[in-house]
Amino acid sequence: MFFSKTLVVLSVALSAFAGPGDIARGMHHRDIAHRAAMPIAQPELVVAPIRKRANTNRCKAHSSAAASPTAAPLNVESDPATKAAPTTQATTTKHTTAQAAVPTKAPSSSGGSDLANFLAGTNTGEATFYGTGLTACGVTNKDTDFIAAVSHLLFDSYPGYNGLNPNNNPLCGRKVTATYQGKSVTVAITDRCTKCALTDLDFSYSAFDQIGSEAVGRLYGMTWVWAD
Repeated sequence: MFFSKTLVVLSVALSAFAGPGDIARGMHHRDIAHRAAMPIAQPELVVAPIRKRANTNRCKAHSSAAASPTAAPLNVESDPATKAAPTTQATTTKHTTAQAAVPTKAPSSSGGSDLANFLAGTNTGEATFYGTGLTACGVTNKDTDFIAAVSHLLFDSYPGYNGLNPNNNPLCGRKVTATYQGKSVTVAITDRCTKCALTDLDFSYSAFDQIGSEAVGRLYGMTWVWAD
């Protein structure tokens, strides 16, 4: 007990002899020691997450519409591998030259000619009708005119016609009298019928009405004779 009190007294005495500078230095050394012992806090390294690039289509191929005007045109043909192999056979083109129509020479009107039989006597054929207008003889007719067209076979082979100008055919203006089932009509020949047989006659409406009905359309067994 005595020893403990002695230590306390000595400590107090020593403290009394220590100056203010010694006390400050002691405190300074303790502060440095305290700071040296403390570890320096390092800032936490924050790793930023990797940002995904937005799909901005910057790498997307541009359409052909935005291509430069000088770009070569695309080949729009089908895949050559799918094409059929061309044939090696040469194609020969035959050229034909149109020849001018040769005028039909009028046959002789002698007794041995078939045409002479149609220039006299009674002829039998079919009767039809058509809308009139400018005719082969160069005459403009109306449907009320009593006219008729003869077959092109008879028109082109009529004696005296050279086959050049139909207006000058001697047949133009000649008259015939046609009869069907007791009814007759006399008409002037002013036209040429390309679809008529040799002894058929194609009448104007008014002339046809004199011997038949338009509702029938075609009269079979009509007869006709030259009237001049």
